[in-house]
Amino acid sequence: MFKGAMTAIITPFKKGKVDEKKLAELVELQIKSGVKAIVPCGTTGESATLSYKEHERVIEVVIEAANKRVSVIAGTGSNNTSEAIMLTAHAKEAGADASLQITPYYNKPTQEGIFRHFKKITEEVGLPIIVYNIASRTGINITPETMQRLSKVKNIVGVKEASGNLEQMSMIHQLCGDSFDLISGDDGLTLPLLSIGGTGVISVVSNIVPKDVAGMVSMFAKGDIAGARKLHYKLMPLVKAIFIETNPIPVKTAMALMGLIDSADLRLPMCAMSEGNLAQLKKVLKDYRLL
Repeated sequence: MFKGAMTAIITPFKKGKVDEKKLAELVELQIKSGVKAIVPCGTTGESATLSYKEHERVIEVVIEAANKRVSVIAGTGSNNTSEAIMLTAHAKEAGADASLQITPYYNKPTQEGIFRHFKKITEEVGLPIIVYNIASRTGINITPETMQRLSKVKNIVGVKEASGNLEQMSMIHQLCGDSFDLISGDDGLTLPLLSIGGTGVISVVSNIVPKDVAGMVSMFAKGDIAGARKLHYKLMPLVKAIFIETNPIPVKTAMALMGLIDSADLRLPMCAMSEGNLAQLKKVLKDYRLL
């Protein structure tokens, strides 16, 4: 259902407020570069420091800018099931094609609690759900067996897998089958995941090089493995650089340096890059000929 290169888009700020004009421009850039879906209000979009009103507005701006040319997968997850239902209902009403639902964080539910959480959201709202498994952020991993149960629930259509564990990803594909979208949540593992049955990537690095990410995924789908591999290795230094500090600090910094956004402003507790890491990022951007 959701295939190809998809971008976990940043949220640009200007003087402390969401820069809606710039956000719409970024959506346009992504679409023109061949990206198949936009994912607002994820980790990269700093959803944790957006107010409810801002969260809803960011999703609306992206939907309006996309204008049905590509899918919009709205980040509407929460560790509070009723809150996730509220945010997802708004996204559906606004016209989102699906929602990205992070595993409940901090309260660390059991596998049964995780299953009931996602099942309740889809029962209440009815919008297609992509489960987001990222234990490094949430403190809890969704097991392949739980994912298999979730894959049988109506409207739970796939998973963004960011566990970094290819063995687990392989097991998910084996248990859930081809009809359940297995999407990479780690830029560095996109090509390996495609090789074991993955359908695409929700990418951070595509904020700055969308054509290369879209090209790699497209080449693989067309059977040009050598071409996809070449782009994979080209991208790797950039992928490493944009995770030299906590996401989205480096990617927003890179975008500001490239002139894609007016400011690399972040909201506390996120803060500007250290001088040493900034120097490393600039070198990689120059080597990639982005500066």
